[in-house]
Amino acid sequence: MKLAALISGGKDSVFAIQKALEEGHEVTHLINIIPARDDSYMYHSINLHMVELISAASEIPLIQQQSSGIKELELDDLTLALRKVNVDGVSVGAIESQYQASRVQKICDSLGLKVYAPLWHKDPEELLNEMAKVLDIRIVRVAAEGLDKSWLGRPINVNSIENLKALNRRYMVHMAGEGGEYETVVLDAPFFKKRIEIVKSEIEWEGDTGSLKILDARLVDKN
Repeated sequence: MKLAALISGGKDSVFAIQKALEEGHEVTHLINIIPARDDSYMYHSINLHMVELISAASEIPLIQQQSSGIKELELDDLTLALRKVNVDGVSVGAIESQYQASRVQKICDSLGLKVYAPLWHKDPEELLNEMAKVLDIRIVRVAAEGLDKSWLGRPINVNSIENLKALNRRYMVHMAGEGGEYETVVLDAPFFKKRIEIVKSEIEWEGDTGSLKILDARLVDKN
């Protein structure tokens, strides 16, 4: 299929693209929705400028669409973006969110598009291990008990996955961050022609929640 890929810059949407390409699909466009509110039910809002670098790194054209971020009304903004592309289906990185999956399905049904969701209902720990083998993933936001400031900027690898397993047992932190416990950005993937390097960042912390705000980043050649 020809696919448009919904992308936030995080691990799930990028890994869904990787899966699509491995299965022989063509990803013709990246679709990024920019919500006006930080509490959007559908879309991520942190470090969205990194999506532009992912588009450049992968050489896949990017379509960005501003959104109100208001629950339900923000679905119209995704419809507007998808009407700009001529594709067979839409790639999504949904794992367990019934809210997001059902609404993307409804939009795609109305446009005559298929939904490609290769991560749907996969085991979170297995997914993380798969992702860590091929993606360079960094944690850029934490909002759960047990996830402190030291997690910001940390890569998802064998060690951090073991730590997340312990936090899952103790605090019920979702391994893949599906409950908003953490958010990520991807700096490299097999389909990137170049990798992304963070040049400058700062930590913002308030109460028990924090973010790694990426102030400057650039593309560099892969070794």
